[in-house]
Amino acid sequence: MWTAFMWGGISASAVVIGALAALFLKIPKRVIGWIMAFGTGTLIGAASFELIGDALNDGGIIPTAIGFTAGAVVYTLFDLLISSKGGAGRKRSAHSKPGGSSQSGLGIFAGTVMDAIPESIMLGASLLTGKGVSVVLIVSIFVSNIPEGLSSTVGLRGNNYTKSRIILMWLGVLLISALAALCGYLFLEQLPDEMAAAIGAFAGGGIIAMICSTMMPEAFEEGGPIVGFIASMGLLVSLLLDL
Repeated sequence: MWTAFMWGGISASAVVIGALAALFLKIPKRVIGWIMAFGTGTLIGAASFELIGDALNDGGIIPTAIGFTAGAVVYTLFDLLISSKGGAGRKRSAHSKPGGSSQSGLGIFAGTVMDAIPESIMLGASLLTGKGVSVVLIVSIFVSNIPEGLSSTVGLRGNNYTKSRIILMWLGVLLISALAALCGYLFLEQLPDEMAAAIGAFAGGGIIAMICSTMMPEAFEEGGPIVGFIASMGLLVSLLLDL
């Protein structure tokens, strides 16, 4: 049980690492875009092989299709809500300007939490197979969280948040992610295969919607056309890790 909590915290620690890098280092935006592109590829692979693939095997096509569609719809609705509250640019460092409102900063934080929860839940649930934590999910989430911490921190600094407040916010994300992984382990353990499959597909749908609405546009905007190749390599790494 506590192993799920630990791995949830480890995967989310990349957000803190990215935040510290943004606060104390000067990292070119192009490099951030490249890291995000690689994370995009690994997350697509993790969602496909670990979440949707397992859901199909365990629950069949109908629970998987329903769960996947529901996940994409719910994420999109929450994304629209959070975007209207100032969180639309949570992964976009270039869109943040000094003097922004505190509401925008809170929107960035809320959007980051929303992105982290489905990943962490399924990370905890992956321990239920008895084969240990999913390496594919750990690597995918960790890599994708680094540029999120980088870009979001630049956005928060643009809204005049202090360094200490930013670090506390990301430590909060780390704790929430660890708790989500723990809940994923405890909650899904009690469910029948069809329901667990639907929830896995739900998380997969949310992750794919998140990738398309936030990570892919930011990666291309910052990294240029080469991000297509980098994302492809991320997907390849995800495939190799899943073997």
